[in-house]
Amino acid sequence: MTTIPPLDLTQQYKTIEQEVSTAVLDVLASGRYINGPLVDEFADQFGRYIGTEQCVVCNSGTDALYLALRAYDIGPGDEVITTAFTFIATAETISGVGAKPVFVDIELDSYNLAVDKLEAAICDRTRAIMPVHLSGRPVNMDAVMAVPKAHNLTVIEDCAQATGAEWNGQKVGSIGHAGCFSFFPSKNLGGCGDGGALTTNDADIAATAKMLREHGSKVRYYHDAIGVNSRLDAVQAAILQVKLPHLDQWNRQRQAVAERYSALLAPLPHIARPSEIEGGTSVWNQYTIRITAPNPAAESDSPNCRDRIREHMQQHGVSSMIYYPLPLHQQPVYADLGYGLGSLPNTELAATQVLSLPMFPELTAEQQTQVVYSLKDALAQIAGG
Repeated sequence: MTTIPPLDLTQQYKTIEQEVSTAVLDVLASGRYINGPLVDEFADQFGRYIGTEQCVVCNSGTDALYLALRAYDIGPGDEVITTAFTFIATAETISGVGAKPVFVDIELDSYNLAVDKLEAAICDRTRAIMPVHLSGRPVNMDAVMAVPKAHNLTVIEDCAQATGAEWNGQKVGSIGHAGCFSFFPSKNLGGCGDGGALTTNDADIAATAKMLREHGSKVRYYHDAIGVNSRLDAVQAAILQVKLPHLDQWNRQRQAVAERYSALLAPLPHIARPSEIEGGTSVWNQYTIRITAPNPAAESDSPNCRDRIREHMQQHGVSSMIYYPLPLHQQPVYADLGYGLGSLPNTELAATQVLSLPMFPELTAEQQTQVVYSLKDALAQIAGG
């Protein structure tokens, strides 16, 4: 029996090992480890790839979100609308600048924020909307961008899991006022450590973000604001520069893996498959299904059902992941926001049912067959009692 991990970075590395080794050794020999021409060159290349005039690289996707919020002068007394079905970094950065995250529910077919609920969440304190292109599937950006026109709001796209995804032929991160990306190793374009980027067409916002990432300094030892230390290491820039030309091909491979999964899963009952969104081109950082209880008596215990299926698959050599078992509005850190049980019903249901299957560009058809067979067998075991 072959063991299948949820993610395997070693296979990708083998295909570019020599390029990466050469690039890293060149950086080490240069003595320029922080900032410098190589980092600037990668920032320019990534900005052109996304389709924006400006790109500011930093040390994480979390910092990209933080820098964007700071650059737009969002802070205490302000509210930012986002989703509770995401990694905490999205809301954490809103809280980190002193603003309040306001959570709206999600669409069950995409796990992205329900754009038809945005208007109801807007008040006179609302300053921004932060849509998250979850698992590489783009939010309906036409609908999102229609909202700020009427309310003078800023749109900051959280593109951490969606590098290369498109909405109506335009890459995410170039549609809103700013886009924020993560180069964490598990992302579609991942480094060998942390990294991030902020993309925008606003030169003033880019300049402010660049100043803030350098301790609030435009000129060394002279500080205009309280900033942070958030620079992208030259070694990471070199690795990402090697990887960027391969990204579209890797994303196409992910799309092929997603298509195979959808075909293999089609005959299985009690499985809600993710689908491509009309107008969107997904890049499938994750392939996430929802498992409804195969035993009607277990409907009220869907987390247990999902977890039993995951455990059964693990015993048969297939690892999977659960993103996210406790939505942000139910996290202890946000208890003071006052969201009660049932306030975001789709979000809460998804948290009990989602399961992310192994997903990486090099996943073979044979491995996917094993994944789906173990899932089918687990469903049969659960249904049988």
